[in-house]
Amino acid sequence: MKFTPSEIPDVVILEPDVFEDERGWFMESFNERRFLEGLKKLGLPLPGPFVQDNHSLSHKGVLRGLHYQLPPHAQGKLIRVVQGAAFDVAVDIRKNAPTFGQWVGMELSARNKKILWIPEGFAHGFMALEQDTHFLYKTTAYYAREYERAIIWNDPNLNIQWPFPGISEPTVSEKDTASASLYAADLFLNI
Repeated sequence: MKFTPSEIPDVVILEPDVFEDERGWFMESFNERRFLEGLKKLGLPLPGPFVQDNHSLSHKGVLRGLHYQLPPHAQGKLIRVVQGAAFDVAVDIRKNAPTFGQWVGMELSARNKKILWIPEGFAHGFMALEQDTHFLYKTTAYYAREYERAIIWNDPNLNIQWPFPGISEPTVSEKDTASASLYAADLFLNI
């Protein structure tokens, strides 16, 4: 498995080894030992164990995010798309980090089989680029509603360059539409 730091070095792109033949293909989507060794080689902190797996289905043009949970329930996320495609975004919300307020975005798809590691201290969101996009992710903390927060997806302070796959506006939940701006949100201070 290849580990490549993104423009924000704490966010890492994983590219699994894929073995193909006339029958189809095989890959390890997760191997704890290799995952931890890969982060260690990059000099990054090692996360706690994964405790929850989530799976969502989104139709083309659906935008979810930018979600995060505050400590002590902050979540690291290991993300992949198993059907369809999504533009995935991580925003650094660690107030004391040199990359505070910066974002990184990339396409995750069933075709490219890339996996994204987003550690604690980042808001996360994605837009489905294809119909019936299946999005899977592991988290390092359980969902805790009272610690859940979100930043508005189109915050001009972030200027995220969302792709609009043949649509003029994304489909966004009422809850996400009511999210705070980056500078009005509860943020991470010491992560």
